[in-house]
Amino acid sequence: MAAIRPDLDYLNFLKEGKFCIQRSTGSGEYVFYPRTIAPGSGCDDLEWVAAAGRGTVYSTTTVRARPPKSDYNVALIELQEGPRMMSRVEGVAPDQVRIGMPVKARIFNDGEQPPYVVFDPA
Repeated sequence: MAAIRPDLDYLNFLKEGKFCIQRSTGSGEYVFYPRTIAPGSGCDDLEWVAAAGRGTVYSTTTVRARPPKSDYNVALIELQEGPRMMSRVEGVAPDQVRIGMPVKARIFNDGEQPPYVVFDPA
């Protein structure tokens, strides 16, 4: 039976420095964002597994910020396992992020806000 609050499980994994996603034990399909039942099949056989941490930029946009803040990108990353997740690509200028760019995951944790996954060019 799936957890009642899989989003909290996900956050706890990130706090431990682990990027995990869910997988259906029956179909083998990976799931992201955390949920209690698998989309499509409705199965409640989701288990947590370590994500490979690799992916590809599926789409991207540059968000223009008012000074003194800096511009940043918002990207949809297709994970190696198949699901897509919203994040950002760091380590390059926001307008240099390209569709098809290979990326690797990194957990950002400054201790002031909940940790989250960002990506760097691979």
